Amino acid sequence: MITVVGLGPAGPGYLTASTLEAVDGAEVVLLRTARHPSASAVTSRRPDAASFDGLYEKAGTFEEVYRGIVARLLDQAAAGRRVCYAVPGSPLVAERTVELLRRSVPDGLEVVVEPALSFLDLAWERLSIDPLSSGVMLADAASFAEASAGHSGPFLLAQAWSRQVLSEVKLAVEDVPDGQRAVVLHHLGLPDEEVLELDWAEIDRAVEPDHLTSLFVPSVAGTAGEALASLSATVARLRRDCPWDREQTHKSLLRHLLEESYEAMEALDGLGDDPAEAPGEAVAHAEEELGDLLCQVVFHATLGAEEGLFSLRDVAASIEEKLVVRHPHVFGDVRAETAADVLANWEREKDRGKSRTHLLEGIPAAMPSLARAEKVERKLESAGLGWERTGEEAPSLSARLEALLAGPAPGSDAPAGDLLVLLARRLARQGVDAEQAARRALDRLESALGRLEAEAAAAGEELAAWAGSATVRGRKLPLC
Repeated sequence: MITVVGLGPAGPGYLTASTLEAVDGAEVVLLRTARHPSASAVTSRRPDAASFDGLYEKAGTFEEVYRGIVARLLDQAAAGRRVCYAVPGSPLVAERTVELLRRSVPDGLEVVVEPALSFLDLAWERLSIDPLSSGVMLADAASFAEASAGHSGPFLLAQAWSRQVLSEVKLAVEDVPDGQRAVVLHHLGLPDEEVLELDWAEIDRAVEPDHLTSLFVPSVAGTAGEALASLSATVARLRRDCPWDREQTHKSLLRHLLEESYEAMEALDGLGDDPAEAPGEAVAHAEEELGDLLCQVVFHATLGAEEGLFSLRDVAASIEEKLVVRHPHVFGDVRAETAADVLANWEREKDRGKSRTHLLEGIPAAMPSLARAEKVERKLESAGLGWERTGEEAPSLSARLEALLAGPAPGSDAPAGDLLVLLARRLARQGVDAEQAARRALDRLESALGRLEAEAAAAGEELAAWAGSATVRGRKLPLC
């Protein structure tokens, strides 16, 4: 048998009689952590009690720690011992190990969970609120960005254990309204208890947080989820009340989706190599164009919901699930030390999930050719067939260029196509976006042409005549 008990929210005065009884009657007593104000009360009764603090020091992630704890608990119980497992607070509130333990119980093993006081009981008293009538949402501080999507609060955020976690909470609110405040709850029930109502900018600065710190957010505005929910409602109303929007279909909107994609790309390119230094008008333009592109996504999701196919929630949940599955080095136990390792894992997970029959399946034939060639190269690279493996065996780019300039076979574009694809593959291997490089070269050509046109107009001459004389003077167009 494994009996799970709680150490309460603070010192030994909050320990329940059932917790102490379970500690006294067990053959093996294990603490999730000895770093708790009530842990000493357990170890004084049971000097043989051990903790799992060593796992925290060795493991790379909390999830790894929790799974290791559950494995050791099950091993002790499988050996026929009566185990008491003591966790901070209540075993029924924000306790991942208990959740995992209950899922892992084999036949013949009994797990008993004893209720205990949690930090919530003290928090409601200090805040002077009834959580039911106030509609408080309880969430992990590390997941505030997700929890606050589409909700305005109030929130009680547990496990705000570091300045970094509190800083991430602060930054999750993009447009902080005037007067936005929150309450830091630190060491409730202990002599050094602090309950501090603070300006939003100060929530990660006022105290040195630890595992006994939480945060109360009375209300919040300006979250991404709230804005997205409002946009979705606006698009739905347009479908009802606007004649043009009512007539649209997935097919009729395709050209708009493509146009908005290109316009967003151009606007993002306008941010330059250091977006932090981009002028305000470039930033505003990028924001506008990304909004136009997002509107297309929401519009298609709205159509899908009307047709009973999928909703915006389905679209968002689908991509989130895909991101989790294809990043096992972040959400699982796979290791990826480099960006190349990440891409290789991505391709393997993608192929496994899609049940594809050949390597290049799933690359859209309608993609721009250079971009398609780059995607092909990444696929080949994931299978060990990339440029480094085959590039030296293929005729050199210069040799192919010479052959092309010597004159291709009449009516054949094969030499030119081979040259372009090889060039795009090689650039992809070098980390160069061939499509973007070509676009920038055309931008330079267009800019140079504009200067020639201005000079010709100023001289009162036709462009062709002026360009000829400009060439003699060395003002040739790029790529001529």
